[in-house]
Amino acid sequence: MNIVLAASEAFPFCKTGGLADVVGALTQDFSRVKGAKAVLFLPHYRNIKKTSSLKSVPGSFWVPVGTRLESAKISYLKWGNALVFFIENAKYFDRAELYFDKNGDYGDNDERFIFYSRAVLEACKFIGLRPDIIHAHDWQAGLIPAYLSTVYKTDAFFTKTRCMYTLHNIAYQGYYPKDTFLKAGFYPADFTSDKFEYWGGISYLKAGIVFADMVNTVSPTYAKELLNGQNSFGMEGVLRGRGKDFLGIINGIDLDVWDPQADNLIAMGYDDEFLRGKTVNKTALQEETGLAKEEDTPLVGMVSRLAYQKGVDLVANIIEQFAGRAQFVVQGKGDPKAEEVFRRLAYLYPKTLVFKPELDETLAHKIYAASDIFLMPSRFEPCGLSQMIAMRYGAPPVVAQTGGLLDTVKPYGGPSSAEATGFYMDTLDAQGLAGALERALLAYEDKKTWRALIANAMAGNFSWENSSKQYIKCFNDIIKRGPKW
Repeated sequence: MNIVLAASEAFPFCKTGGLADVVGALTQDFSRVKGAKAVLFLPHYRNIKKTSSLKSVPGSFWVPVGTRLESAKISYLKWGNALVFFIENAKYFDRAELYFDKNGDYGDNDERFIFYSRAVLEACKFIGLRPDIIHAHDWQAGLIPAYLSTVYKTDAFFTKTRCMYTLHNIAYQGYYPKDTFLKAGFYPADFTSDKFEYWGGISYLKAGIVFADMVNTVSPTYAKELLNGQNSFGMEGVLRGRGKDFLGIINGIDLDVWDPQADNLIAMGYDDEFLRGKTVNKTALQEETGLAKEEDTPLVGMVSRLAYQKGVDLVANIIEQFAGRAQFVVQGKGDPKAEEVFRRLAYLYPKTLVFKPELDETLAHKIYAASDIFLMPSRFEPCGLSQMIAMRYGAPPVVAQTGGLLDTVKPYGGPSSAEATGFYMDTLDAQGLAGALERALLAYEDKKTWRALIANAMAGNFSWENSSKQYIKCFNDIIKRGPKW
């Protein structure tokens, strides 16, 4: 089975969030499936370093964007058992950031991902790779299933190609005016509400949902929420139209990358039987960040994109309340206003809060390893990886009752407290976050209780194994089913 993964980012090559972690881990997992060949296509951004292992495919090919033809080149490298192909075009991808700059989203993002989507398909033809499955991710790759079902429908090269489309966050829909639909090269007759048209324009995400052979999102609870119109941002009707072809498959984490015993980015490795190492990591982070080296003061960590979705404003609103009782280390970039709020709080409460406005994988590892408690008060969370990483590193998370957080965290204080791995917020506001953190701090004071919480959290199974099996089953099902159109 030839599996082509198409996404706008993947760790360790380029990353802004959890999408990259998921795509990178899936690529590796699929490559280990017997009889499967996994190939990943990424844009060749400026920050993808040229290495001796990166080789160029001789020649170039042309990609239609509106009435123009844009040139594309391909470079590639072997990554484990997988191949990674990078689509090169300086006009679209030689930029400092992936999607936006200080002025906001790039004004030509519609063209950039028209180009990327068609380039993935043209690149497959260029190198002679016939996909059995194209696994497309999020709005940036949403036009790929649409192209397969329309423009490339009669292309013999893709006769047997089927497509699965994964929604990582339905809040980001890639909505553009009708001119973009025409620029993409689709047939005008398909600009109808049951196909492309969406509020007078085109949504790349809707196109992916409508035209893919099967659609999934990244946790069972989030799938139910979307169908019920909860945080679905208007897409619930489109998703309901997919019926049994829409499901939730929980994400996992890469256990080789996130392994507290073997993590070479932290001060000392540890496991649930040797927690002294966690104390060493806590002291090391306190020293690095300038916080007082107080072993008994709970250290509360947060690694997050700074966005309203993530509830970062709720965290900002409780810092003063917990000043002197806990230490906070917050790492993240995003909303400039949120960054400014945390900078101000760090200035006002230097003994309580350290704020790191950066995307630094090494620092993230250190925060997970050092934290006693982890905050994740998301207003909605399709799956979430941070809570799983935090649990694996022995930091029981405080979470909102939504999406994948409900699927992965077992609450303390409920009927199953003996199996608890974290704490639920009762209400989705600052008061609810403060109440949950209060319960966590009380539990922290009881060493026996806290030791049991850590043991439960670290014993969780967060591997990709079960999820990968579900994806492979879906791939086989849609291959057997034959063409959708």
